[in-house]
Amino acid sequence: MIERFGLDEDVIRAQIMEWLAARTHDGAGAVTWAELRDFTLAGESLPLKDRVKGIWKPSGFSSALSITTTFRPEGAERPYDDGVIDKEILLRYKWNGTDPNEATNRALRAAMDLRAPLIWFVGIAKGLFQPYFPVYVVGEEPEGHQFLVSADAAELGSDSYAEEHIRRYLDVKTRHRLFQGIFRTQVLLAYRQRCAVCNLGHPPLLDAAHIVPDRDEAGIASVVNGMAMCKIHHAAFDSQLLGIRPDLVVQIKADLLLEIDGPMLKYGLQEMHGRSLMSVPTSRSLKPRLDLLEMAWERFKAG
Repeated sequence: MIERFGLDEDVIRAQIMEWLAARTHDGAGAVTWAELRDFTLAGESLPLKDRVKGIWKPSGFSSALSITTTFRPEGAERPYDDGVIDKEILLRYKWNGTDPNEATNRALRAAMDLRAPLIWFVGIAKGLFQPYFPVYVVGEEPEGHQFLVSADAAELGSDSYAEEHIRRYLDVKTRHRLFQGIFRTQVLLAYRQRCAVCNLGHPPLLDAAHIVPDRDEAGIASVVNGMAMCKIHHAAFDSQLLGIRPDLVVQIKADLLLEIDGPMLKYGLQEMHGRSLMSVPTSRSLKPRLDLLEMAWERFKAG
């Protein structure tokens, strides 16, 4: 038991992850550095990540609680070369420095030995982090000064209190490819949390639509291959009922324009025909990429 909280450590981990799940709508949103810094439990301060170091072990904990991958603006380098081995399974996470006995490296190694569930915070903008949880340290590569971290629910091996109480979040997590949460958050930020087609500004009703589907070889998980769309326009876009011309003008399928089926069809789709997108990123580097728009436009015409 950690005395200042009056709770066992695995109970604390479960409660933190339950809070993160509620705060981020089961991992579909991001959390600010201020929220992570000011988190409290049982009236006591409990920061969820360190301000500088990537590996964080709070006072009284037996092992690390979280790891962080820093935000990297386009063209900038991260201080540590973390990388993904398999796009959906393993992350290489660098030691802090090269000394295996450095305190935070020992804390992460202890998490591996204890099979303790961790939180992985991925920086997506300055002061904004996408959490992934639970993740587990499943191996170490000393020659590369790095750990292997699993981002796959299949690595669960014990029946601790924490694991029992976060299984419902694992069900959500395993339905999504790794990094799709990051893609959604970055796209919604770029589009100022408004639907590109109709300008709806309610984030729970918004998706990050892929211009070219992610199953396609060209379907990169990048903002330039995304548009923020409300759920009706996202579904219409994916079904080739709605298309976006390369000049960012909305087109509705011809036979749909002739139908009569109530106000949603009329105002939600038909009246969008021929309009320019209402919300587009201001930064040129975040705008939809022309070649991807052209590919999607050809698919719409063919459909």
